[in-house]
Amino acid sequence: MIRLAALSLTVLTGFSGLVYEVTWEKALATLLGSHAEATAAVLGLFLGGLALGYALFGRFTQRRLERAAAAGQPPRLLVAYGWLESGIGLVALAFPLTFGAVQALSFAIPPMAEGLAFAIDVFLSLLLIGPPAVLMGGTIPILTQALAHDLEDATRVHAWVYSFNTFGAFVGALAAGFWLIPSFGIQGTLFAMAFVNLLVGATFLVLGRHDRSGMTRAVPASAAPVQSDSDFPVFVVAALAVGFAMMTVQTVLIRLGAMSFGASQFTFSMVVAVFVLCIALGSLLVSALPRIPRWLVAADLWALLTALLILYPLLPDAPYWVHRLRVEFPLEPSAFYAYYLAACAGVFVVIGVPVILSGALLPLLFDHLRSRVGELGDMAGRLYSANTAGSLLGALLGGYLLLFWLDLEHVFRLALLAVALAAVLVTGRLLDPARRRWAHAAVIAPALLILVLPSWPAERLAAGLFRLRTPVPETRLGPDRLFAVNVPQIPLGQKLRSYEDDPFASIAVFELPLQDGGVELNIVTNGKSDGMLVADRLTTAMLALVPALLADRVETAFVIGYGTGVTVGTLAAIRSMREITVAELSPGVMQAARFFEEGNGGALAFPGTRIVRSDAFRALLRSEEQFDLIISGPSNPWVSGVEMLYSQEFLAAARDRLSAGGVHCQWLHEYETDDETVAMILRGYAAVFDHVAVWYAAGPDLLLLGFRDEVSSLDLDRIRERFERKDFREQFRRVGIHSLPVLLSHELLPLGTLAELDLEGPLHTLLHPRLNHQAARAFFAGLTGRLPTAAERDAARTAGRNSLIQRYAARYRGRLTYKERRQFATEVCRHRERVCLTYLAHWEHEEPGSAGVKRVIEQIRKRRKTPKLGIEEGLVELQRLYATGSEPVSVEAAWRISSNFLEFYYHAAPFPRDQLAALWDRCEAEVAPGRISCEQGRKRVSDRLGPLESTASNASP
Repeated sequence: MIRLAALSLTVLTGFSGLVYEVTWEKALATLLGSHAEATAAVLGLFLGGLALGYALFGRFTQRRLERAAAAGQPPRLLVAYGWLESGIGLVALAFPLTFGAVQALSFAIPPMAEGLAFAIDVFLSLLLIGPPAVLMGGTIPILTQALAHDLEDATRVHAWVYSFNTFGAFVGALAAGFWLIPSFGIQGTLFAMAFVNLLVGATFLVLGRHDRSGMTRAVPASAAPVQSDSDFPVFVVAALAVGFAMMTVQTVLIRLGAMSFGASQFTFSMVVAVFVLCIALGSLLVSALPRIPRWLVAADLWALLTALLILYPLLPDAPYWVHRLRVEFPLEPSAFYAYYLAACAGVFVVIGVPVILSGALLPLLFDHLRSRVGELGDMAGRLYSANTAGSLLGALLGGYLLLFWLDLEHVFRLALLAVALAAVLVTGRLLDPARRRWAHAAVIAPALLILVLPSWPAERLAAGLFRLRTPVPETRLGPDRLFAVNVPQIPLGQKLRSYEDDPFASIAVFELPLQDGGVELNIVTNGKSDGMLVADRLTTAMLALVPALLADRVETAFVIGYGTGVTVGTLAAIRSMREITVAELSPGVMQAARFFEEGNGGALAFPGTRIVRSDAFRALLRSEEQFDLIISGPSNPWVSGVEMLYSQEFLAAARDRLSAGGVHCQWLHEYETDDETVAMILRGYAAVFDHVAVWYAAGPDLLLLGFRDEVSSLDLDRIRERFERKDFREQFRRVGIHSLPVLLSHELLPLGTLAELDLEGPLHTLLHPRLNHQAARAFFAGLTGRLPTAAERDAARTAGRNSLIQRYAARYRGRLTYKERRQFATEVCRHRERVCLTYLAHWEHEEPGSAGVKRVIEQIRKRRKTPKLGIEEGLVELQRLYATGSEPVSVEAAWRISSNFLEFYYHAAPFPRDQLAALWDRCEAEVAPGRISCEQGRKRVSDRLGPLESTASNASP
């Protein structure tokens, strides 16, 4: 009964241990950064602590047994283990306090070289997670010794402890990424896990004090050795080699998973969870064996090598098979968890056999090495310490350092060589001494086979099929047919110019022809396009030009992410610019930069360009400089690590490092997202910056602008003077903006409007990272998010008062000239369909039958971008908001028109609120069961928009 209870509790300790690992990694990202060095450092500290714990507590169990035998008392190992688990819980409870102290100490250290500063922060992180990781290392050695009756029983008990603990880790990996951290935040998750450990510790204390079964009494006389002590070094080397190999394989599979499923935290959690589940199953299989033949450990290693060799050529087609799975699920967020459950099953099918075989290895090695009952804990500790040390090497070498020089396929081959070495060593040890030399020479055969394995086709790995959510005709015809077609939205069928795996990402450059005979270049990170030279030029250039136009000074800039280099090149073309600091982490991006230099204006040739290879959060937080511009154009917020750049803490750091009159510009997208994700980001931005405006660039690309000072951003004379400067005018013309009204058409929410909007809801912070979870669900469904409406009374008033185009038009008695109005409408209709309809409806209302409106409509038809409502139908609907007429209307019609008021409100052509009030005055409806009355409808509209009275001029620019 006590054994069953103890084994059941190891599930909980495995669960909490994996949750701790994931949570610590997220917490320490605020200290070390979210880049590969930081991840490798945290994993290294955790694994190093476990390895040390295995060794220390292995010796501890043996010494405790010897002292108990000498004293004639039971060793009470379960009691010792109870105190150990309680210690883990207490450390977890204190973590928020100790972490705050360590973080304050890190920030208090004077500036120094980045490498030395990072090393100091790693040491400080060691102080935080080293002690609990060492304590966690006591699980297997103590419980193996405590729960085993005799040598015959030892292997089964050991396998049970290993498998139960690892199964708990499987559940913990899924729970941490999919539920605990998004729901409770880092502190809440740590407190919950601390409670688990304290509960487990108290239970073990009770079990140990009431144990009368004899399991933990002093050990009996030593039995005859099963295996010679000379075998131990060979078996330990095998355990270390397989630990290195499987951790290396896991890191390669995580990267391949990122390129197949998308590089979100859920992909990471899923791959890790399936990995540890398979290890648990492998150990359980060993525990189920009635007897273990001597040759089985060698057979297991050769089977592991064979399974990995079979897996190797299948991996490049993983993006295709994930696409086949994805199209079976609907485009709805509600299918998100079902999809990942099916994905877990698919990953299990693909990698299950080799990882299960690796999970069986340690119990099999333990079975060979057990010699005396009193040394079971020590032997388990030494064996697992070696295996974990190998995992540590795999994390640091295979998961990080080797990727500076090798691609993923070569790193995978090194893992195969490590398994082959272990198989040969163990096989040779099990043979007669006369045959060992031939067995050791046999390593040449698998080594040659591994070296001649075919290369992985990079164009398949980087195809980004996870963004292809609906089937194409070739979807079910196999990978060869699908990869041969051209899908313009993703890099499928495009010509691969460059590919590089680095420790941080897999970077590809694709080339595709343009209709005008030119060439488009596309930089792709982990299968996701992060910028096209031509198609995204408007966005990448506006990221530089808009904040530069609105800032007081334009001399220094901090740019997050190099990408195609267009943003940096645009800044470099401004004559007042002195220094541009670029935080770019990926060596692969900088190696790909040579392909874009001709198209980005020679961004790297500018003398003031300085590339800092660092995590943006860490680089900015530790910078003592003040910048006139801080430009953040990261990847999408569903990408793991990127969500830090949208956090309140990062935005506050950016605000504090702006010079007087400086501007922070944050890119945000409306595609592959939803309203809640957009609202969450806007809430965080408004919580940090007192003065915010929102512009758009190309189509669904938004620019969030945070100002240190309000007045300068509304100074239209200064804006116009700067726009007319030769350097600015040339750069704007390169992206098709030839006049100031055209530029001002890109203003969506004028300064101060955001503060008036109803944006209540949770905030995204480093300690409670909600954004990644919300954004990933929206990305999965391929939804489209929208800015909240500015139709509410106070927001509309502020928007009308601060609208730059309204201020510009005031110079012409409230109207733009015909040419300016046509230019304004053409630009808006090129990018924003809803506001296009609003502007055209107002223009048609003011100038019925206007030739300008007809010309713009004809341009829309030529581009085949008909708005959602249709052009003529939409104009008729929206014109009713400018002149509602005098005839009675039904409550349904009044409600529909009011909904259009909310959805299509635009500060440059504001709907008159008195017309909406008059509309409801003329509402007539017979009240029927289940239907609202006119009074109820009017109240609902008033609750949403405020009192229905005029708050803006009926005129528009």
